Amino acid sequence: MSKSVERVRRAAHAAGLQIEIRQMSDSTHTAEDAAIQCGVTVAQIVKSLIFQGSETKDLYLFLVSGPRKLDLEKAARLTGESLHRADPKFIRKKTGFAIGGVAPLGHLIDIKAYADQCLMQFDVVWAAAGGTNFVFPSDPAALIRAAKAQVADIAD
Repeated sequence: MSKSVERVRRAAHAAGLQIEIRQMSDSTHTAEDAAIQCGVTVAQIVKSLIFQGSETKDLYLFLVSGPRKLDLEKAARLTGESLHRADPKFIRKKTGFAIGGVAPLGHLIDIKAYADQCLMQFDVVWAAAGGTNFVFPSDPAALIRAAKAQVADIAD
């Protein structure tokens, strides 16, 4: 198991979140791929999106339900600055995760996190576990608490 997947396992345990990380046989790189592999709806997939503040250069984590898109205006109001997509190499360097495997927790840095309020409608959601084909199921409230995310209206 990769270092990043193990880091997610340790972070979940430290946050009191009991997870079972699963390695899928096919790609979970997109929300649609992950939904097929996990046998759930796309809406139950948690996309971990990283954006960068235009002024501070800080990274922000947005946990968004699979079919929804981050509303950058809503997100900017929450963060207090305009946002843009962060460079994938910069994300990997700062968080320890490559795009497609960014997890909601276990980052190398403290990262301000926000969660799509729509995730709360499900009993179980699935999130990336630090590697391209590694995922885990979780109660959304427990996951959001472990990720130290603020639940908000952030997506369309």
